[in-house]
Amino acid sequence: MQTHDDNPLPATSMGGRLALWIATGLGVGMVAPAPGTIGGLWGLPLAAAVCDMNHLGAQLGAVALIFVVAALICTAAERALGGGHDPQSIVLDEIAALPIVFIGTGPARWPLLLVGFLLFRLCDIMKPGLARSAEQLPGGWGIMADDSLAAVMACILLHMALGIDSWLQWGWLNA
Repeated sequence: MQTHDDNPLPATSMGGRLALWIATGLGVGMVAPAPGTIGGLWGLPLAAAVCDMNHLGAQLGAVALIFVVAALICTAAERALGGGHDPQSIVLDEIAALPIVFIGTGPARWPLLLVGFLLFRLCDIMKPGLARSAEQLPGGWGIMADDSLAAVMACILLHMALGIDSWLQWGWLNA
């Protein structure tokens, strides 16, 4: 029987190294200043792909699958780094949470992706409300939960911005 303290993927194992490599955004999180912001840029193509899915159910299913896989990888990477709480070098949480921002926004457009990314980073840095307490979940679940809740908040703000853009007929985000 395996306990919570057992490490199924030590840093020296191939699985531990692979998890660490993926969780750090192919190493970006280990060397970049502001690793969450720089690493989060890796999430833009993933966000655009989810954004371009035609059905809301497909978007939600893709986001749920991404969340679970990323949480498992983040757990293994956190253990490979020797534990600690939400290591800054792990940026997969930013990458995997970013598509949540764009659920239901329609096809990906650069102004929309830029505004959504900036709103996500703002919410992720501020961690309002439940996002801060979600970090307390164990392992990769806590690593993913706070960023996912920040992404939900950014999604709400982005939908509000889309509504204002449409109402005022500016066409900045809907172009």
